[in-house]
Amino acid sequence: MLSQDDIKRALGAVKYPGFSRDIVSFGLIKEISAANGAVSVMLQLTSPNPEAAQQIKTEAERVLKNLPGVNQIVVEVRQPAAGQAAAGNAFANQTKVPGVKRVIAVASGKGGVGKSTCSVNLACALTHLGARVGLLDCDIYGPSIPLMMGVYEKPTVSAAERLVPPVAHGVKVMSIGLLLNDDQPVIWRGPMITKTINQFLLAVDWSDLDFLLVDLPPGTGDAQLSLCQTVPLDGGVIISTPQEASLGVVRKGIAMFRKVNVPILGIVENMSYFTAPNGERVEIFGHGGGQEEAARQEVPFLGEVPIFTEIREGGDRGMPIVVSTPNHPAGRAFIQIAGLLQTRFK
Repeated sequence: MLSQDDIKRALGAVKYPGFSRDIVSFGLIKEISAANGAVSVMLQLTSPNPEAAQQIKTEAERVLKNLPGVNQIVVEVRQPAAGQAAAGNAFANQTKVPGVKRVIAVASGKGGVGKSTCSVNLACALTHLGARVGLLDCDIYGPSIPLMMGVYEKPTVSAAERLVPPVAHGVKVMSIGLLLNDDQPVIWRGPMITKTINQFLLAVDWSDLDFLLVDLPPGTGDAQLSLCQTVPLDGGVIISTPQEASLGVVRKGIAMFRKVNVPILGIVENMSYFTAPNGERVEIFGHGGGQEEAARQEVPFLGEVPIFTEIREGGDRGMPIVVSTPNHPAGRAFIQIAGLLQTRFK
């Protein structure tokens, strides 16, 4: 005989559309009953999106049909009316970060596209243009921002018992990497990641910033969801490389932000091309995919960043190219993109 736990385990395979988390961990299951081969489940969504509801209903029915002995299934999906928030809406308790005017997420659907490199240089480029900027590293498992920014000192604690972030190149920086010993791994489950990101946003003395850039890990998991639930985001910047293998996953990142009503500020095409010593332009990963995807998604194309050894060298020694050589072609590219971001909020 099926138990409620058996049914919950089966429903744990149903992901919320656009996220890597399942409907059970989201707390969407409100009622379960099973008797004589009949299973009834009631789900309460917090979003009025009918497409998400239909997708969840279809997938839930599919996994329940595979349970042994089940011959009748009823899956009821309840939603709030359009324009209303359901009780217990996970996004209803968002809190603005004290002292921060704008919070911008820098994201990508996959790893290896140079997202953290772009985050670092965009933060320094905004500072170069006169903005007051903070940079939050939300990659809990693989924090690289301290190395790229050349920050090795630990945060201090203020009289108000808030973490005071160290400053590098005029940018306030916070990362789990600043709180760990060298090479110490982070072996945490989702709730610990959620709590840490919440503290980094609300228990850190960011004070008086024009922009807080949040460098997100790849994917659409706990870190992304925690950020969206904790603070209202003013927008997301999507980093991609030109080839389809990257762009295909980028679409999921864009879909995630749209599902939680985060404006897409634009797409940056990183590693756009390489200039050989003889001046020949080599398009290693193809070219133009980012601009084409921006047009397809009807979002701004913020610009392309070419491949230069100097970008990698700057990241390795904690001296971003925007700081060391702002007139370098890569430095100018990042500053131009930062300028476009500023104009979005004027």
